Amino acid sequence: MTIGPILVTGGSGQVAQALGRLGPARDMEVTVLGRPEFDFDHPETILTAFASRPWRYLVNAAAYTAVDAAEADEAGAARANADGPEMLATLCAEARIPFIHISTDYVFDGAKGHPYRETDPTRPTGAYGRTKRDGEVRVLKAGGHAIILRTAWVYSDTGKNFVRTMLSAGARLPRLRVVADQKGSPTAAADLATAILDIIAVIERDGWHQRFSGIFHATGSGETTWHGLAVATFEEAQRHNGPSPEVEAIATADWPTPAQRPADSRLDNGKLAHTFGITLPPWRESLARTVDSLLTPSE
Repeated sequence: MTIGPILVTGGSGQVAQALGRLGPARDMEVTVLGRPEFDFDHPETILTAFASRPWRYLVNAAAYTAVDAAEADEAGAARANADGPEMLATLCAEARIPFIHISTDYVFDGAKGHPYRETDPTRPTGAYGRTKRDGEVRVLKAGGHAIILRTAWVYSDTGKNFVRTMLSAGARLPRLRVVADQKGSPTAAADLATAILDIIAVIERDGWHQRFSGIFHATGSGETTWHGLAVATFEEAQRHNGPSPEVEAIATADWPTPAQRPADSRLDNGKLAHTFGITLPPWRESLARTVDSLLTPSE
């Protein structure tokens, strides 16, 4: 039996696109909507999209993710990261539809020194993190069957992301400078999308349980730095005779940005494994698959 219909917001975003690709293979009916049909800056489109079909699940992969731009446009970031998700969560609560909302490691300041658990206090250091934190608070306050997945360092073979940027820059430049004192867990969009579909499958199998509500961390297994991710990307690229620039390790202070990034945003994924039996693959394995997809010639 086909599961759905599942409404996925986020249009051309990495996770939304991955859900759209993976859903049919799981016998799940996934509809991906983005701007202009679905636009947090135009709330009427949210109402129209929600009322267009009797949705069984709603996955919010839409967000304002331009971390540095948010410093000068916090109001715009708030519309997409707090106001919009609150509206969706309220609609889903009223209709008793499970709502899965994607959040971020940027709700933390990165000063803990150990992987963050879901119960750790949030201390965002910039506008992006603040608006995402506010979105979490409002989604939970709306009640209903709400699941929040905090993830980090998302990349894929489509869209704008670090891995694709490195491969592009490495093909043009003999030497790159990459920050080596920020630590986290790279997450393939396809792995996160698979985890979301697995969560939906568990709910379908077991019915809704209150323990499913709340915040869960969902990142690739393992950890590295941005410099480590860059080096690994080029190591994988070598299997395809891809670019192989020199990658110089630099400090955050050597690459100033408008928004302060968390120095150590590793997330503890134990709750997701305990509650849903889901563990995302090691980041290095998923990176290899992504680079293969990017650098293997299409027939």
